[in-house]
Amino acid sequence: MAERNISFKTKVRYRFDNIMARGPIALIGWLGLLSLILVCAAGILLTISGFTQDDGETMGFIEATWKSLMRTLDPGTMGGDTGWGFRITMLGVTLGGIFIVSTLIGVLASGISNKLDELRKGHSFVVEKGHTLILGWSEKIFPIITELLIANDNQKNPVIVILGHKDKVEMEDELKAKIPDTKNTRVICRSGSTIDLNDIEIVNPHESRSIIILAQEGHDPDISVIKTILALTNNPGRREEPYHIVAEISDHKNKEVAEMIASGEVTLVHTEELISRVIAQSCRQSGLSVVYTELLDFDGDEIYFQEEPGLNGKTFKDAVMGYEDSAVIGIRSTGGKTTINPPMDTAFGSGDMVVAISKDDDTIRLSSGGAPNVNTDAITTGSPKTADTEKTLILGWNCKACNIAMELDNYLAPGSKLTVVAEGEGVEEQLNELKPKLKNQDIEFKAGNISDRELLDSLELQVYNHIILLSYSDTMAEQDADSKSLITLLHLRNIEEKTGNDFTIVSEMMDIRNKELAEVTEADDFIISNKLISLMLSQLSENKELKAVFDDLFDADGSEIYVKPVTDYVKTGVPVNFYTLCESASRKGEIAIGYRLNEFSHNVNKAYGVMVNPKKSDMVTFTDNDKLIVIAED
Repeated sequence: MAERNISFKTKVRYRFDNIMARGPIALIGWLGLLSLILVCAAGILLTISGFTQDDGETMGFIEATWKSLMRTLDPGTMGGDTGWGFRITMLGVTLGGIFIVSTLIGVLASGISNKLDELRKGHSFVVEKGHTLILGWSEKIFPIITELLIANDNQKNPVIVILGHKDKVEMEDELKAKIPDTKNTRVICRSGSTIDLNDIEIVNPHESRSIIILAQEGHDPDISVIKTILALTNNPGRREEPYHIVAEISDHKNKEVAEMIASGEVTLVHTEELISRVIAQSCRQSGLSVVYTELLDFDGDEIYFQEEPGLNGKTFKDAVMGYEDSAVIGIRSTGGKTTINPPMDTAFGSGDMVVAISKDDDTIRLSSGGAPNVNTDAITTGSPKTADTEKTLILGWNCKACNIAMELDNYLAPGSKLTVVAEGEGVEEQLNELKPKLKNQDIEFKAGNISDRELLDSLELQVYNHIILLSYSDTMAEQDADSKSLITLLHLRNIEEKTGNDFTIVSEMMDIRNKELAEVTEADDFIISNKLISLMLSQLSENKELKAVFDDLFDADGSEIYVKPVTDYVKTGVPVNFYTLCESASRKGEIAIGYRLNEFSHNVNKAYGVMVNPKKSDMVTFTDNDKLIVIAED
């Protein structure tokens, strides 16, 4: 092939295009060089030619160059020039300044503006150490940050760094609108992909204290979580020590994959399983969700681990009765195994830690006094109860419904009945697949609109022991789903008033703001899905050892939290302290951690009557309708 003859003009244009393509830095360099050449050339010309102004004062090279520079920067400077030789030279310099130096100034201004825009977009490196890193952006991020702000109250210069898919300014504006006061914590936002290694490097994960991975909103949110875990753990430039990663996962099958690739560095929160267990347990025990929220948030009492040498050789019951301001619920051995509600005669060994509910880790103090004051005369044994069949009604449908039915099956007596009323494709088929898996429940399905008053009236609600109202979160927008639940709740309460029957209703809501609107319905429990998941992620990001505690408490096997009649433990109408309740519960192999006063069961300002970890010496007089909150095996 014959060589093409390329003209000099084309070559020059090509070189110019390449220079322009290099960006502002290259342009500034070339324009600066041209400006310098222009000024120096004018200075040399004035020095050699001897051109001066009419005053006849001669100029050296430096003085001539300085005068040239002034005229490139400000054309008005040559207004007072005299001497035509000097004037013509300065005119040339000024014209060059207009085209070259002004262009340089323009490029500089544009470059600074672009850099500021780049900074606002959030692509600059985060120079922080010991920060909490949140990868992902969803509605869960607001309660997570709110909880972390409380947890950081006693920390020095705490930092939360967020890498989200949104624009940095947009994220900052949302945070300011919903969390205007970040107290002593700095919140830094960066924009980028949570599965891109280069974007993740921006937020400095290698120096982070803990990492929270949020699922992205979409059809299959688990995929983004798994990819983010891979991006962190398989990064060639990762740190040597293990990461402290907490991630949410929806599908149980994906959980197994995530655990396989995580190599022990990731603590997973199975969201569907968590919410299903809470709903299944709360529908049978009014007020239980309030207890869970109290234990999961940082505002109030939380669960801590603490070593107490004074318990060495003593029994678990000694520990239960040995703390005035804390409720001991388990033992963490020196080998790292955590046991909730062990046998009361279990002895503490050297290095064993108590697992306790307390306001803070520094409030877990062993009482120095003598034996606690227990009113043994007020203790009752309670009457044995036989398991009766129960009828449960589920109104609405989402992906958690089948899990809820499976969880309920662990607690119900054989011959119990589950009725599902919902609309949507595939509901009946999923229930047919579920039927063979249930041992204690028979399933009945009715298709219909749960907010239809005529349908609700036809259900004979009084025959059901428990009513569960599920959000249509899979098929509706969050606000639309909560609105439908709210309308259904209002109908249910109106039916209750007209019929005089009391219904136990547990309602799932997605947005915590809608809970405040729905409180007028006086539902027995509100399960705020996004908030519970956020609370769990926040707790585990601060202490991953809590995973073993929560797994035990939420699992149907082993010990769980129950809300039982106080009459099974002490006499009513008689003032007793909480030591007496702890003693009565311990005789049954249970741990008393609080109580619920029926008088305030619908009073939000009184936490619906729930008191977790009361001071053990305080006196309380119970009624027949009050409850004791215990950790027990059944």
